[in-house]
Formats: sequence, structure tokens, C-alpha cells
Amino acid sequence: MNTQGQQHRFANRQAAGDALADALAYYRGADVLVLGLPRGGIPVAARVAELLDAELDVIVARKLQSPISAELAIGAITADGERYLHEGLISELGVSDMFLGAVTDVQHAEARKREQQFRGNRPTPRIGGRIVILVDDGLATGATMHAAVRSVRKRQPARLIVAAPVGSHEACEALALEADEVVCPWRPEPFGAVGLYYDNFVQTSDAEVQQILGHSPAMRSVEPW
Repeated sequence: MNTQGQQHRFANRQAAGDALADALAYYRGADVLVLGLPRGGIPVAARVAELLDAELDVIVARKLQSPISAELAIGAITADGERYLHEGLISELGVSDMFLGAVTDVQHAEARKREQQFRGNRPTPRIGGRIVILVDDGLATGATMHAAVRSVRKRQPARLIVAAPVGSHEACEALALEADEVVCPWRPEPFGAVGLYYDNFVQTSDAEVQQILGHSPAMRSVEPW
């Protein structure tokens, strides 16, 4: 169920995962793969996978920073090279092809490095024919999620779900055009930064991501896709 009214903030990412798992409970018992977007999406995804008795893994997507601010994303790219571009913003800012190519190359390399770092020697999980749930801790612009959706869609999942505990109405509506389903229990209007909707929004470290993934039983028994 998606609501746009006010609610109490989430205590932390684990609590947000509890709420999101409740909203996804009808998938429990199915052949589900939960893919978390690091870093903040991993603690949420881990809780969702645990409560749905699903397999957990990781998908890395990196923002393509604008020339005016590192915080403003003009797109995103995944480790396998799938790219999403915010064409309207790129046009509005007058971003050159040279700048776009350079930032794409840098972030693609970083995405590949981080996915290898987080997965280690484990094989890529099977995606074809499965229900795949992509999880992040919030959807502001949705740029990295768009890239992740496009990457997973190429591998032909049976159903592709975008899931986040909180998100902007605009991001959720845009993602609904690419995913089979968007599950976002809280869509405040107007929408602020994702961290405003958490009591504890301390940055998740690389070490924490590796620890969570390394301790997931599902990740220790994955099958290649």
C-alpha cells in the first residue's frame, strides 16, 4: 500500500526494512531475489530478504554528477555499463558530450570496482525467470534505480519490482513506467532529502556492506544466472 500522508519517521534502515517487508509480504515463499543498492540500500534489502525468506545480493549503480554540483545527478550507470540519462536536466544545464563521456567512464569504472569488492568471488545470482526486487533506502530523483532497473531487465526476470520505504511522488511515477511494480509505502509531499525521514541516517560504510552480504546465508549458496 502506498500512502502520501504524514507518518512517524523510521528509526533506522532496519526498521525501514521491516516496514518495506510488510508491504511486500505477498511475495514471501516465491522464487525471489532481493538486490540492494549500496550503500544505504543494503541494510534495508537485507531485512527485506530475511523477512521474505529470499536470496540477497547486490547491484551497484553510480550517479553521474552534474558539472555544477556533485550532489546533482544527471544520470547513473551500473557495473555492467547500463546507463540512464536525465535528458531534460542535461539539456537544461548544457552538459557537453565530452563532459558526459568523461564522467560516465569514471563512474563506470568505480561501479565495477565496487561490485567486485562487495561480491568477492561469489558468482552473479540467477535472474532469468525470477521475481527480482530492487531495494534502496529512499528514492529522491531515482537516477541510480533507473539504471539498476534497466540492467536487470536485460536478464529477463519474470517480474521486476522497485521497492523503497520512502520516495518522491515524481521518482515513483517515473519508475513505474519501467518496472512492473513500485512499492513505496511513504510518499511525502513535498519531498525533502531521504535522510529527513529517518531518526538515524548514519552513512553505511563499505565494511558494513561487506559484513552484511558476507553473513547472508542466501549469498553463500547462490546459483549462476
